[in-house]
Amino acid sequence: MTIPLRQECPPGACDCRREILLQDPAGDRRVLMLNKQEEKRLLDRFEAVQTLADLRHMEQKLFQLLGITLRIDPGPNEVRTVRGFIIKVDERAGLCRQIRSSIPAAVRRCLERHPEISYALLNERDLFGGL
Repeated sequence: MTIPLRQECPPGACDCRREILLQDPAGDRRVLMLNKQEEKRLLDRFEAVQTLADLRHMEQKLFQLLGITLRIDPGPNEVRTVRGFIIKVDERAGLCRQIRSSIPAAVRRCLERHPEISYALLNERDLFGGL
């Protein structure tokens, strides 16, 4: 069984460089397996995360299965809300702009629903270590 590849974006609507990836025989095409249906499942899964361990597991699986790197870091200033976190998907050939924005949005929704994950993320950086 083959997984359908992500459909091409409309011309001028995206900067994913899909054509370059498809032409490169040594290119890592795993990211193209993230079609619309799989993207929806992935976003639902991120929103369903309930612990920091689950979130870290999702980050790891995202990289292992699709080669996508997700970074979640406290911002350079105070983190008073979830908006204070820098949540970024690294750019790479074949990765659609829409996905690069929808994954961080799903993570933010998860953090808003589960503030304890935000506290645990901050504690990883020892922000609450002295308390």
